Amino acid sequence: MEVLIAIFITVISYFFGTFPSAAIVAGRKNLDITTVGSGNPGASNVIRNLGWKVGLAVFLMDMAKAALAVGLAWITTSEQRGPLSYVCLFAAIIGHSYPVTRKFKGGKGVACGGGGMFVLFPLTSLILFSSWFVLTKATRKASIASLAISIALPFGIYLEGAENWEIAATLALVAFIIAKHLPNLRRLKSHEEPDI
Repeated sequence: MEVLIAIFITVISYFFGTFPSAAIVAGRKNLDITTVGSGNPGASNVIRNLGWKVGLAVFLMDMAKAALAVGLAWITTSEQRGPLSYVCLFAAIIGHSYPVTRKFKGGKGVACGGGGMFVLFPLTSLILFSSWFVLTKATRKASIASLAISIALPFGIYLEGAENWEIAATLALVAFIIAKHLPNLRRLKSHEEPDI
């Protein structure tokens, strides 16, 4: 029974992730976010095309998707940082990045993952959340800021008392985000990455 409940919650977490925050918010501005800029339905592309105020709304909505998933696992198991919390976090990120409702074309998982990590490690996440905005403003490249805070994440949670298996799980998340940003890295190398 416990296994069935865990599977059910994981599936729900995936569908939390599929909620099309960027498409809905941009659509209210009569814009199909997948047809402009990078075409990525994420907060960075919304900021680039509709401004910081609108982009921040998407950022927070994307964070909420994984935060809800982790919170659901927490309520179910009464363990804030149990294995199911990480399973649900990853499920939400996969739903965000590869939504079955949009032909598996989604965002890159930074804001979504950040929301889940905020529930698990609030202090580290608050620092990295703030750092993302500072780095984005300084470099004008959201991809640089996203990669920087992602790489810093395992170190931050280590200092906040994460167990070894949690650090390993977070390293897997970092690897996923880096892989999703490979096109950005190629554009950065060729000086073709657009400013935010």
